[in-house]
Amino acid sequence: MSKRAVLEVIALDVEDAIAARAGGADRLELVTDMAADGLTPTVATVAGIRGAVDIPVRVMLRLSDGFGAGDVPRVVRATRELRDAGAEEFVLGFLGADGDVDLGAVERVVEALDGSRWTFHRAIDHAADRNALRKQLADLPGLDTYLTAGSAAGVDEGLPVLLAEATRTGEPGYEQQLLVGGGLRLDHVPHLRAAGIDAFHIGGAARPGGWQAPVSADAVGEWRRAVDGEAR
Repeated sequence: MSKRAVLEVIALDVEDAIAARAGGADRLELVTDMAADGLTPTVATVAGIRGAVDIPVRVMLRLSDGFGAGDVPRVVRATRELRDAGAEEFVLGFLGADGDVDLGAVERVVEALDGSRWTFHRAIDHAADRNALRKQLADLPGLDTYLTAGSAAGVDEGLPVLLAEATRTGEPGYEQQLLVGGGLRLDHVPHLRAAGIDAFHIGGAARPGGWQAPVSADAVGEWRRAVDGEAR
């Protein structure tokens, strides 16, 4: 396994970002309000983190709880403001009431991204047909990652889906990297790595004190060693 696996850590503020970087994170997912499963952070937070750490930061584009796009022009405005503040990579994903991808909303936001790289987040795990969703998004510019647990219930339930999708790399709709997160545990990592999956996303696992506590560099370091295949 010569290729270094990607370890992405959720950050809420500058303190989190610095600790995640110190622990060995390769990338941050920047959000606010984890009570709503992660919403768009402020421009000031983005600017502060970009000034504090030198690793890539993917900024959440999600203005309210749930997977509906809501006020799309407002999302587009937020996207442009965040880009002006230094954001270069993003996270998004919108579904309609029927569970199909809201392609119109996604396309409007992607247009505002103007070629920036982005992740389609765990909305895929709530989609009516994840294969159809992938095919519909296949040609959108900048999409290079799917954040997924394989199931809305988490990695325990979704492991068979993740392992199956890992075998389809390179097929139309499956060129993007699988970034596994959502109920991910350290004991899942060896099985996923053996299947060729090389990107991992943690949130609560980086915070032994819970979401009210900051990211722990030591906890991130333990995950760094695990995804690198080092003995615990």
